[in-house]
Amino acid sequence: MEEKPKSKLNLNRVEMPRQDPKVRAHNYNEVALGYTEEMSKQEATRCIQCPKRPCVAGCPVNVDIPEFIKAVREDNMEEAVNILKSKNALPGICGRVCPQETQCEQVCSLGKKGAPIAIGRLERYVADWDLGHKKQAASTELPKPTGKKIAVIGSGPAGLTCAADLARLGHKVTVFEALHTAGGVLMYGIPEFRLPKKIVQSEVDYIKSLGVDVQLDSVMGKLATVDDLLGSGYDAIFLGTGAGLPMFLDIPGENLNGVYSANEFLTRVNLMKAYLFPEYDTPIKIGKKVAVIGGGNVAMDSARCALRLGADQVYIVYRRSHAEMPARHEEAENAEEEGIIFKFLTNPKQIIGDDKGWVKAMECNEMELGEPDASGRRRPVVKAGSEFTMDVDIVVVALGTTPNPLIPSTTKGLDVTKRGTVVADEQSGKTVKDRVWAGGDVVTGAATVISAMGAGKRAAAAIHTYLMGS
Repeated sequence: MEEKPKSKLNLNRVEMPRQDPKVRAHNYNEVALGYTEEMSKQEATRCIQCPKRPCVAGCPVNVDIPEFIKAVREDNMEEAVNILKSKNALPGICGRVCPQETQCEQVCSLGKKGAPIAIGRLERYVADWDLGHKKQAASTELPKPTGKKIAVIGSGPAGLTCAADLARLGHKVTVFEALHTAGGVLMYGIPEFRLPKKIVQSEVDYIKSLGVDVQLDSVMGKLATVDDLLGSGYDAIFLGTGAGLPMFLDIPGENLNGVYSANEFLTRVNLMKAYLFPEYDTPIKIGKKVAVIGGGNVAMDSARCALRLGADQVYIVYRRSHAEMPARHEEAENAEEEGIIFKFLTNPKQIIGDDKGWVKAMECNEMELGEPDASGRRRPVVKAGSEFTMDVDIVVVALGTTPNPLIPSTTKGLDVTKRGTVVADEQSGKTVKDRVWAGGDVVTGAATVISAMGAGKRAAAAIHTYLMGS
């Protein structure tokens, strides 16, 4: 009997349509437009359903990736939603901002021969289908209440994930959020054109539908301390307060008018809706020439926001080369396409002001790369006699963040590092303080959304084990 010929592998992924760079540079609409139904099926068909499933191990929240892709291929969208949401409460967010290229897609078996499966794009398609069909949580059956109460402080990705998992296990969960909108960094830190606010709020609504109570405008450490909560009937607490304290250059002129931290700049743009001016008259000064210091995703977000707010020229000033830049490749590519000017191997020396105290220029040094440092990247060193001046009138400092000290400073018995991060077990999230867990950026310092979600998920499992054994 003649054997059937093996079907040829499709080594080319289906590209996602995007707004034209010349158009999108002047609006806040989403840049990536998402797959159509036809595109999603075409991409899902590329998955070879390999038995070893390395993509699942590469996912920080262990989504059953081959199974949800198989459901997409078979047009069983409700099943695809259920598979995704059984492990990931925030698929619409992850499908947009998770760095799949260094996680699940990096270990995809197909990637050994060609382009890996576009797992993130398919995840986004499934989440958006779910939102469009309004069937969220329809098939979620919650267990009987356990009678246990948990307080989650912070409604960012770590807190929301922890809250959702604990609610699905039958616990009563209250999330305390300091700001007037839930979502944490997902709302105040990531621009509308990369992560629409309605997507974040739809996922918050899904978590509420699981029975989670979200309390806004609740600055814990001021309104109540961790010990107050422990003494008022909560059986356990999860700290997911993130890392919202900006780091600066510590150079002359950093206190001039026209110098922003990226935190302030993006919060004004995102949460205070400066991008909807004049409907929302949020005060934010944008000059003609803007310099953004840093090379991460936050720097790209800040630069692209400045461009959309009307700056004539926007520079990314980064002390290393393109190869060492920590931003996602697609975000740097999007910024470059939109006209952002990259000044590599450049480091600010001082910011120069005018007679009224406003930024007018920035003196910089040219750099060259030396030996690798602790991060594994080559250390930048100053090139002798290389000083030069850039004419700029706004400077945004995007060098990273550390945790706000409010919770640690008001919580007895909580260990913190020199960097201000909370000391917690890497696997369980347990702190040295009884009945208190922590996870996400408050423990690691600024990192990715998905790594924070993974920490929230591990902590939820540990809290459940503790509560049901006590």
